[in-house]
Formats: sequence, C-alpha cells, structure tokens
Amino acid sequence: MNKLSFLVLLLCFAIFSACNNKTEKVQATQPDSQPTQESEATSTKINSEPWTEEQLVEPAALAQKIETTNAEDLPVIISLGAGNIIPGSKDTGASGEKAGLENLQRELEGLPKDAEIVLYCGCCPFEICPNVRPAFSLLNEMGFTNHHLLNLQENIKVDWIDKGYAVGN
Repeated sequence: MNKLSFLVLLLCFAIFSACNNKTEKVQATQPDSQPTQESEATSTKINSEPWTEEQLVEPAALAQKIETTNAEDLPVIISLGAGNIIPGSKDTGASGEKAGLENLQRELEGLPKDAEIVLYCGCCPFEICPNVRPAFSLLNEMGFTNHHLLNLQENIKVDWIDKGYAVGN
C-alpha cells in the first residue's frame, strides 16, 4: 500500500469514526416522516429528503464522466466533509456545521443557477449523514436547478475507493 492510499484510508476512518459519534444526535434531530398528499403525488420524491431520485448520481456514472470528459466540461464537484477524495472536487468542510455551510454558500455564490453541481460527503451511511441534507437544502433555497447528490449509500471508502475509482489530487 503506498503512502497516499494509506493517508486516504486513514482520513476515511477518522471521518467515519467522527460521523458514528454523531449518529445518535442526528437520529434524534430527524423527525419521523409521515407521507403527505404532496409526497405521495410526487413519486420521485424520496420520503422527506430535499432531493428526488432523479437528482441522485451513481458513483460509477460520475467516475466514468471524470475519466471521459474534459476538465472544463465537468460538473462542479463539492465535498461536504470527507475531504476532496474525488478528483477535481472542492472541499467546503462539514456542512452539518455552520462554518462548513457558510463555506459552501460562498463557493456557490458566483455560479450560474443552472450550473451542473454534484455534492458528496461519504463520511458515514447515507441515511444518517449530517452533511448532505443541509447542503442540498441550501442549493434548493439558493435556486439552483441542476444540482445532484452522489449516491454513496455506505461511505466514500466502500462506494468509491474500494470500487477502484480515481482518488483526488
């Protein structure tokens, strides 16, 4: 194992450990969602999540896009807490914390509202991640129309690194 791989794995372990410590806090702050007429009518909505199924991007699709697309044509890829593990991504910090969310907002302010944006965290299992919901909600509130969330169901290590996709620079 080379030094870079070791450092990436160490970073993933540290982030995963920190996220696991927040699990109870996050679960306590997320209300049980009851389906409403609106959410039942909108079949693409995922429970009470701020994104739709169409806004989820599979890791394989993003990895292929990174490999086959010119850098200037790639989406803006923003890490919300796992470090900039994906090539070309910008790390704005943990958006579950005020400073990270403010960094994200500053990063987005100059972008056109139709800019293609992909958010990811990968610190812990998707359903308990403290970072993806505040960040995605912020993009919704700011009026972005072409933003997506990388579908990392487990974490960045399992769903990206272990699959052999490229890691950041």
